[in-house]
Amino acid sequence: MPDPSRPADRLRAVRRTRQYRDFQPTPLDRETLDALADVARWTGSSRNSQPWRFIVISDPATVGAIHQAGLPQTRGLATAPAAIAVALPSATEHAVADAYDEGRAVERLLVAASILDLGAGISWIRTDVRRTVDSLLGVPPDWTVRTVVQVGIPTDAARQPRSAPGTARLPRNETVFDERWPPS
Repeated sequence: MPDPSRPADRLRAVRRTRQYRDFQPTPLDRETLDALADVARWTGSSRNSQPWRFIVISDPATVGAIHQAGLPQTRGLATAPAAIAVALPSATEHAVADAYDEGRAVERLLVAASILDLGAGISWIRTDVRRTVDSLLGVPPDWTVRTVVQVGIPTDAARQPRSAPGTARLPRNETVFDERWPPS
């Protein structure tokens, strides 16, 4: 049983957040989708630039069209009842910072979905299909969608661990060092 006095136990939910690509057909209510979008909207950004715009998608035809346009990177949209697209300016001198900020917002969406006992996953929109996806979502030409976060109730099969407990990551002693890089 987790012990709420231990930091590692209190952070377990964040540590266990993962990607999902297979969902039950149950639609998500607007209150839930709005709450998720607000988590993304309130994510910090460099220079407080808030470079993103979020498009909440619950129309099955639109989710399906994006899925078909971007395969195989969009396979997680095949069964997703909803998604949130992240649009960024398509040409800017802050492209690297914008990408960093986009990653922060997307990761927060995954964590927020997990807190709500939902699942979420990242679908990358390749450069060769971005204009198609942008058109499907009515994105103006000076903006583009690079990431779509699929969200829903994961299937029982999707909730099953993909690896034995404790084996999904490299050992801590290979990835976390105290004070300095260890000597060779």
